[in-house]
Amino acid sequence: MDVNEQVVSGEQMLKEQSSKPIKIKLLTKSTIAIRITLLALAFLTVYAFFSFDYKEIDFGEAMLATFANIKAMFFEAHFNHFTFTHALYQVLITLGLAFLTTIFGAVIAVFLGLLAAENLTSKRVSAGIKGIVAFIRAVPTVLWVLIFAVAAGLGSVAAVIGMTFHSVSYLVKAYSESFEELDNGVIEALQSSGASFWQIIFQAVIPSSLTYMISWTFLRFEINFAVAVAMGAAAGAGGIGFDMFMASNFYLDIREIGTITYFILAIAILLEVFATKFKKKLRVNG
Repeated sequence: MDVNEQVVSGEQMLKEQSSKPIKIKLLTKSTIAIRITLLALAFLTVYAFFSFDYKEIDFGEAMLATFANIKAMFFEAHFNHFTFTHALYQVLITLGLAFLTTIFGAVIAVFLGLLAAENLTSKRVSAGIKGIVAFIRAVPTVLWVLIFAVAAGLGSVAAVIGMTFHSVSYLVKAYSESFEELDNGVIEALQSSGASFWQIIFQAVIPSSLTYMISWTFLRFEINFAVAVAMGAAAGAGGIGFDMFMASNFYLDIREIGTITYFILAIAILLEVFATKFKKKLRVNG
């Protein structure tokens, strides 16, 4: 068979393959699960909508009252029971609570993350630690704070322990996954050269994963700031969240709630801008 005949036979084979119908599996286990979930949510939404008695509710008045509250909260915000200096001080307390829990959680999570990485320890140890932290993550932070409040009492101590507990479980998953992305060939080469476990950790694993670890830590810090605001109200941890709780339950001053909301939004935006710039510097220098 010469070259021309081979080309012709190849073209015929391509035509035959292109003419065959392509079988595409439209229904997989994941798509079926997603559809069942969406149908269940739609059914629950419709059931809740029609089972609730709306006879005593005037939607027109409710919408007007909502817009009036939004206008008073965000366009007529003022200081009444506290000053600008006091609000700034309370925001710093909330930031301190978030920073403290993030640092504690990160330090503990580094060691547990090393044990949870499959390429650094045995599969049994890795599966055990991942299972424990998955259980901890499944429980909301507020519940952990309330659980520790039984022993330590409501306040900043229970908030720090509960938030640190949840931060550890979150960061262990993030750190261990970044450790597992390291090429096994690098670890095997260091082991064959006689490097100890801690030499491998500090000379290969940590440097290669440092950028990801810092990114995940910043993300957790932002989450802890939002949680610290809630804990100030729910657990009496102090900070700007406690002032919001007082304004919404005791003072009943919706305009003061708007002022506190502006403070929280401003800090959240500053944290995001700082984190973005810091990550860019790490990428350039790394």
